[in-house]
Amino acid sequence: MFDQEILDLARQTLERCRERGLMIVTAESCTGGLVAGALTAIAGSSDVVDRGFVTYSYAAKTALLGVPEAMIAEHGAVSEPVARAMAEGALLSDGHLSVAVTGVAGPGSDSQAKPAGLVHMAAARDSGLTHRVHQFGDIGRTEVRRRSVVEALKLALDVTQT
Repeated sequence: MFDQEILDLARQTLERCRERGLMIVTAESCTGGLVAGALTAIAGSSDVVDRGFVTYSYAAKTALLGVPEAMIAEHGAVSEPVARAMAEGALLSDGHLSVAVTGVAGPGSDSQAKPAGLVHMAAARDSGLTHRVHQFGDIGRTEVRRRSVVEALKLALDVTQT
């Protein structure tokens, strides 16, 4: 189901979490649960994967992760503030590390300011919050989502080191 690059990154992330005693949580929009899916594709992942939130709608981001409606109205769902709020909200579970993804998978976009391929990610831990933005371009929905999973796993792996 997942290519070797994604499986290798998922395995590394799980191993690092296991070594550090961290439970990981995902909060996903444009990836629709693929980050959690990649992690749980690895046998034995249940000892470090707490849960995954698929918050595709604005209402889900607010209800499940506590993202303020006013923040979404002001900045849009695909924004740094919302990605950060998603990561922070996911940590209200039993997790120690969260990774959040929100973006425009495409094809196309309703906004020139937020073109297809724009993806915001954030990771949260007790040691702080990290944000990254990616401009993959209008390379097709499947490829935007695949690259988003790769970059989200890299972000989670990086944050396990802090």
